[in-house]
Amino acid sequence: MKIYADRFPTAVRQLITDLLVAAWVYGAIRGALWLHDLVQKLAVPGQKMEGAGGGLADNLAEAGGKVRRVPLVGDELTAPFERAAGAARSLAEAGRDQQELVDQLALALAVAVLVFPLGLVIFGWLPLRVRWMRRAGSAAKLAAAPAGRDLLALRALATQPLGRLTRIAPDVAEAWRRGDDATVDALAALELRQLGLRPSPPSAATSNARV
Repeated sequence: MKIYADRFPTAVRQLITDLLVAAWVYGAIRGALWLHDLVQKLAVPGQKMEGAGGGLADNLAEAGGKVRRVPLVGDELTAPFERAAGAARSLAEAGRDQQELVDQLALALAVAVLVFPLGLVIFGWLPLRVRWMRRAGSAAKLAAAPAGRDLLALRALATQPLGRLTRIAPDVAEAWRRGDDATVDALAALELRQLGLRPSPPSAATSNARV
């Protein structure tokens, strides 16, 4: 399938659209990652809380172990240290829970930001692109078939703007009904160019028929 290089408004539009879609997807992903990283900063207090609580719990447990070695009253003196160490561990656990909550929130917001732009691409642009690929592929097969140019010419008559048709011939429909080779070729070429394809040169049989 060759891209028509001399006049390719369709090919240019498709290229520009593809580039814009790629930029749109890239921007959406970058925006989602930026939002994810921004929300992740909310986990910093939880990290500090976990670190402080864990460190305090370890220190209190170590101090309680030393106090336990005091004769006679060691066990009684250890109890306050154990309770304080338990409270510190609870603080560390709360810090971990806060970090998990922030992680989930960051992921949910990033996905929510991506849903709309990617949905437009998947359900809006992609079906149109696939439909064009199928139309272009069918048109390329028709152009290679013996009677394909007649079908392409008929489609051009049915779908192309009147201004383009009248530039081919003042009475283009009558010329097509007469089977005028030049008109049929011009109509088929117009349809191929509309799809961004290069028209095939007239076949030898067609050229001989015109002589």
